[in-house]
Amino acid sequence: MYARDNVSGADQSQEQPTLAQVNAAVDAFRMLSDGTRLRLMWLLSSGEKDVNSLAEAIGVPRPSVSQHLAKLRLAGLVGTRRDGHRVLYRARDSHVRALIAEALFHAGHEVSGLPRHD
Repeated sequence: MYARDNVSGADQSQEQPTLAQVNAAVDAFRMLSDGTRLRLMWLLSSGEKDVNSLAEAIGVPRPSVSQHLAKLRLAGLVGTRRDGHRVLYRARDSHVRALIAEALFHAGHEVSGLPRHD
């Protein structure tokens, strides 16, 4: 369904992404372009966490974390579950987790000078 290059083994006859798909991807990248939100998503990619745990882990005040989580939730990147009085947050699905992991692995290559690979 998505356009890919030949290196990945995809067939060139695949359809280009729709305008709606491109816009949704741009919106997701826009949400992830904030360092605090990207750090939150990295933590949420490994499992459920509450606001207090997230705030402590990244050293950001709880109200700020709550605001970022609300934006990520509205963007469809974060899901929630109630556990008594607590709300637990998590990365929405495997696509979101893979996106976060790949972005940060790519960044690791950029800052470390490790050779690129396919």
